[in-house]
Amino acid sequence: MDVRDAIGRALAWASGWFGYAATPWILYQAAIIVTLFLAAKLAARRIEPLVEDRARQIKGHPGLLRVVIALLRRTDWILFTLFLLAVLNLMRAVTWPSRTHLLHIVLSLSLAWLVASVLSRIIRNRLVARLLGWLIWIYAALVILGISDEAASFLDSLAIPLGAIRLSVLVLLKAALLLIATVWLAVVIGNYIDERVRISEELTPSIRVLVGKMAKIGLVLVAGAFAISAVGVDLTALTVFSGAIGVGLAFGLQKVVSNFVSGVIILLDKSIKPGDTISLESTFGWIRELRGRFVSVVTRDGREFLIPNEDFITQRVINWSFSDNLVRLDVNFGVSYDADPHKVSELAIEAAISVGRVEADRRPVCWLTGFGDSSLNFVLRFWIRDPQQGLTNVRGKVLLALWDTFKANGINIPYPHREIIMKDAGGSSGR
Repeated sequence: MDVRDAIGRALAWASGWFGYAATPWILYQAAIIVTLFLAAKLAARRIEPLVEDRARQIKGHPGLLRVVIALLRRTDWILFTLFLLAVLNLMRAVTWPSRTHLLHIVLSLSLAWLVASVLSRIIRNRLVARLLGWLIWIYAALVILGISDEAASFLDSLAIPLGAIRLSVLVLLKAALLLIATVWLAVVIGNYIDERVRISEELTPSIRVLVGKMAKIGLVLVAGAFAISAVGVDLTALTVFSGAIGVGLAFGLQKVVSNFVSGVIILLDKSIKPGDTISLESTFGWIRELRGRFVSVVTRDGREFLIPNEDFITQRVINWSFSDNLVRLDVNFGVSYDADPHKVSELAIEAAISVGRVEADRRPVCWLTGFGDSSLNFVLRFWIRDPQQGLTNVRGKVLLALWDTFKANGINIPYPHREIIMKDAGGSSGR
């Protein structure tokens, strides 16, 4: 019966509109609307480039610039709405209000479309933006045309009973709208909190990331629960259903959950943090960002590795800057037996100090490590504070400094050689 009543009311509304459309004034209003729309299009082509040049001068406020650009992309609709408003007020002053009914409806619809389209451009997610824009405009159109109650009754009649819950199309639409709006608001507030926490100097980098992520997740969960309860759905009735889904997710998304929990553990125990230089298996680089599922590690060659959080818990990780940024490096070399080992040690230390990245406060050391087959073997040890700038390059600079210093002081770096004694086997056997 609800469906029949809704259809009957819709037919009665349509028949009333057909009767109104038969009057001559409907044609006059339609001609005015088309003329104003074309005039708005032509005016927008001249106005939009001029205003856009001024808008591009906005610096340091990306959110404001995004709103301004979204409004500029709808300059024709803004002008069309203003033209309609001016003509509507003029006609109501000189004629009967019933002869401007179509103008009033088109003005309301164009204003609703303008708001919906601007919102769809402000929201970054294109799918959510378009869906939200269309839903807002359709709802506004139903209210403006005066058939919102009939449409609501029709959508509410399309329902499926699920135990204690009556699930209708109207409830689903309301829940979708509220969920999108509340989650979007929660994400905006969460991003604001995250930005404020990141610039706080009183918290460690790991705590900043943890607080920001917990704020975002908590706000989204609260927003979802609020949206569902606001449409009249009892959350306690979803306990069994959510429990079944939770068990299924626990098995199907085991790795995802494991990485998420590992990420929380990493943030709590502060084993790694943004800016740390780490080595994991064959990957050497510095941590750019900690995410809920992975850690972003940038290497010296510009590649960015997205390593799952679980690997930082289950595998051996070398954190070159865990307690401080000082890192010791070793360079092995050999010199000729003709060189004085005491002088070699002094020259090697001076050569290392001459390299800019080598720490002079922690003086390098050079030790004789053995008597090789062709050389005296040494190890040169020095410290640096910026391992994220690379290790191979600083070792190479130290080796070049050793080469220049030894060459200037007459110290040779030998190469392996062998003595081969040739015997005449035939002559010795004949004697």
